Amino acid sequence: MLKHALLAAGAVVLLAGCGTEEAPAPESQAPVTQESELLAACEDTEELEEVAEHSCIHAEYGPFESVTAAPHGGPSFVDVSVGHTAYNVTLPAISYQKWTLGYAGSVIFTPEESTEYAFLTSGYRAVRVFNAATNEEVGLECRYHVPQEVCGNLRTAVTADLEGGVDYRLDFAAVVPQPATFLLVVEETGHDHHEE
Repeated sequence: MLKHALLAAGAVVLLAGCGTEEAPAPESQAPVTQESELLAACEDTEELEEVAEHSCIHAEYGPFESVTAAPHGGPSFVDVSVGHTAYNVTLPAISYQKWTLGYAGSVIFTPEESTEYAFLTSGYRAVRVFNAATNEEVGLECRYHVPQEVCGNLRTAVTADLEGGVDYRLDFAAVVPQPATFLLVVEETGHDHHEE
């Protein structure tokens, strides 16, 4: 039994990694993936600030859609591709007996255009992006911590260059005591974000 508990705990730690470079507020502190931990801070913060400001409108006023991510490691058919939408994503629990060790799951995002996208979340969630067909991991470009004065509802963003029409699996993870649910807004970074 202990062996299974250690394997389950190990899976959460491997997926989530440990620690962050900047220490967020205790309420929102969470580990990030090993790749995200090494990810450089975004240099074009002016453009990302505009993206965050636009995304904040959706984070505050919607439209909203609630989804439950597919369990980590299994196929995902949960789609988060509708533009200008704030998704309330609930991650399935990773448990051993009566203890919940963390939360992990995946959703599918299919971009309309080939460009760079920002994945903005309300908490510090571990995130990895994979080509759903080939299972190849897509390298994340950079990370951006959303300043409180820019948006109170979104905390962080990672960016990645994606090809239009390709299905991507977004893997998210959080370790207890983080909540299972968080807000996700996906926006293109190269367009005028004031259009609806």
